[in-house]
Amino acid sequence: MESVARGGTRWKRFAVVMVPSVAATAAVGIGLAQGVLAASFSISGQQAKVKVKELDGTGFIQYGAFDVTHGKERIPVAVSAFRSAELKGLCQSVVVPVPGIGDVTLRLTAGNGPKVVKAENLYIDLEQLDADATFRDINIGIAAGASEQGPGVKAGDHADPGGFAQEAKSAYLTDVEQTSWATSAGTFQLSGLSMKVLKGKGKDVECF
Repeated sequence: MESVARGGTRWKRFAVVMVPSVAATAAVGIGLAQGVLAASFSISGQQAKVKVKELDGTGFIQYGAFDVTHGKERIPVAVSAFRSAELKGLCQSVVVPVPGIGDVTLRLTAGNGPKVVKAENLYIDLEQLDADATFRDINIGIAAGASEQGPGVKAGDHADPGGFAQEAKSAYLTDVEQTSWATSAGTFQLSGLSMKVLKGKGKDVECF
């Protein structure tokens, strides 16, 4: 079965997103030399923006959950997970307010030209997505804990294993723009990595 979709949505409509969001400067710095990260990234009351030209992934599942910020606020999200994914033209940005300086944007790019970003066992806590998407062998309305395609419900997630979920054997997305609260990845290989710290915020310094 194949499904093609376009448009923006919020978590209750369970749109699909598979792009990882690097949200901590220190965590990114650890992996700069190797271009590979195996870590968990989260934002305290802030969102990361991600833009990608092309994503090709396999073993997908999506289910509803809640993120809990450091301020103990419960934020509804759609958790999207992939066993593996390849991305081209990746841009990720997060705005950090710095006392006495103002807003500072961390912007990371990778996978441009012949380079490809590779990731395994991704879990992305999504709030919003716009993209062109094609899903193959999609199964909508399964229980989150019953998926046979994706890596399953992440341990420690604030989610109902018997709650509504969807899965697909593979997905292909283009022109992706998303906002998310957190990401964990078993492996995140950033080929052609470039990271900049820029003063200010908005579309001129962020990914979009």
